Amino acid sequence: MELIQSFSVDHTRIVPGIFTSRVDHLGDQAATTYDIRLKRPNREPVIDVAAMHSLEHLIATYLRNDPEWKDEVIYWGPMGCLTGFYLILKGTRAPRELYTLIHSAFRSVLDAQEVPGTTPANCGHYLMHDLDMAKWYAREFVEYLEANAENEAVFEYPKTERLVTEQGQKFYDS
Repeated sequence: MELIQSFSVDHTRIVPGIFTSRVDHLGDQAATTYDIRLKRPNREPVIDVAAMHSLEHLIATYLRNDPEWKDEVIYWGPMGCLTGFYLILKGTRAPRELYTLIHSAFRSVLDAQEVPGTTPANCGHYLMHDLDMAKWYAREFVEYLEANAENEAVFEYPKTERLVTEQGQKFYDS
């Protein structure tokens, strides 16, 4: 089986940031998946599950209500490894173009008084939320983005280098 694109990112070198994960073309339309990485994989503790859940609700609500972006948002959700989120938008944009949106979305968490959609009718695990920890992670990411706004590593994936034979066969670590 071919290794999927997101597994070709060198997770030993990735830093928190905003990255293009993949671009899919559906006829004349494009959809871009962005990797919104909050934690260094395998080097930092992952995001607490209840805080991750709250961040998912808070930022999805923010994105789908932002007047400039709401019609472009297809999906916002957590990564299985709990180090960040995926954002899927219509069209294609450079990761740097999303800086203000992502910064504002996480900044909005700091002012939240409640997590939207946390009733049994609205959420599959409505008791698993932690607004205070969500605010802590949001503050950490906002400060990181502000301190690294000019750092290219925050906007460009480090790629793994694969050995390729003369016949074009690629070798992958197992």
